[in-house]
Amino acid sequence: MEQEFYRIKRLQPYVFAEVNRLKAEARAAGNDIIDFGMGNPDMPPPPHVTEKLIEVVKSPRVHGYSMSRGIFGLRKAQAAYYLKRFGVELDPDKEIIVTLGSKEGIANLAQAITSPGDIILVPNPSYPIHPYGFIIAGASIRHVPFTLGADFREQFLLQLQRAVKHSVPKPLMLVLNYPCNPTAQVVDLDFYAEMVDFCRFHKIYILSDLAYSEIYFDETKPPPSILQVPNAKDVAIEFTSMSKTYSMAGWRVGFAAGNPTLIAALTRIKSYVDYGGFTPIQVASTAALNGSQQYVADMRAMYKERRDILVAGLKAAGWDVPTPEASMFIWAPIPEPFRAMGSLEFSKLLLKEACVAVAPGVGFGEYGDDHVRIAMVENVHRIRQALRGIKAFMTKHGVAPVATAKAAE
Repeated sequence: MEQEFYRIKRLQPYVFAEVNRLKAEARAAGNDIIDFGMGNPDMPPPPHVTEKLIEVVKSPRVHGYSMSRGIFGLRKAQAAYYLKRFGVELDPDKEIIVTLGSKEGIANLAQAITSPGDIILVPNPSYPIHPYGFIIAGASIRHVPFTLGADFREQFLLQLQRAVKHSVPKPLMLVLNYPCNPTAQVVDLDFYAEMVDFCRFHKIYILSDLAYSEIYFDETKPPPSILQVPNAKDVAIEFTSMSKTYSMAGWRVGFAAGNPTLIAALTRIKSYVDYGGFTPIQVASTAALNGSQQYVADMRAMYKERRDILVAGLKAAGWDVPTPEASMFIWAPIPEPFRAMGSLEFSKLLLKEACVAVAPGVGFGEYGDDHVRIAMVENVHRIRQALRGIKAFMTKHGVAPVATAKAAE
């Protein structure tokens, strides 16, 4: 019996599935594909964290159900992280909950607070769970077009004002994500203060996704938290993750922090749908937060080296890309000779002819179709190999190398 289910009908075909299929076919044919597509860290977690996991998993008492809100020690460690990193005090019982990665937390928050027809403001392009978590919950999405440039804040606020004025009913929530996936955009505390003032005035909640808070390349400008803004907890909930900071993506450990009403709603939903993460994973995650942070500094240095090689090499090949200030991504405009074909067809062509996989920008929203996302998740040797393939690809299609750019061969 065939059936079109309501929620499934609201989900567009997953754009990345097409690239993944072609990538698998190319590898099956014996091609060496260098994968910049998925933001999947390629390093192991810190040794002391995996050692703690092994130590705890041997105990016979840790294999039962855990706590859906997360063990207290891990929530306490996250509160200590916020205090040390951002100067923000949080109550581990009322203002923090552990999630199974930030995606699960965002999706369950959407289920907890959304009624059919509620309007959610989401930048476009954006990470897919930001709009689709709420779409699955029955909400209507009003996209806020993303803009680059010096007047970013002014243009974004103008778009928000227009969205509130012309939305019926009034928007329930605004989603923010900085450092941004996919665009690598960063903002300062003044931007967050303006967003908090705007949303407090209009009685709109804010969901801040801060998953890339520790991947930044100017030590004098670490990305801020929206919770640093006075009175932000009146309207804001913020999601963070162990995935990128400690290369623990598969462990599925994240957090929500901030507004007690939203935390309570998420806590109640999670009490019905899960028993929390595996206890040894939570204990090891506590060790990651409480232990030496040298790994995090080394991780930043590694991504910076990869970023510099990639940006220089792409420019040398004739592909002018911006230098990201943060995140593990380069948001690369499609080179002019290929722009008319759109991001999906360009990604497929690059995979076929250069053996390099990237993420098509249209997968993050219609306003991303003139870009692709390049994830810095291959080592330096593989990056240089990819750059040789891209340079040959560009030359074949008549794109001249930039003579003044430093080659990354």
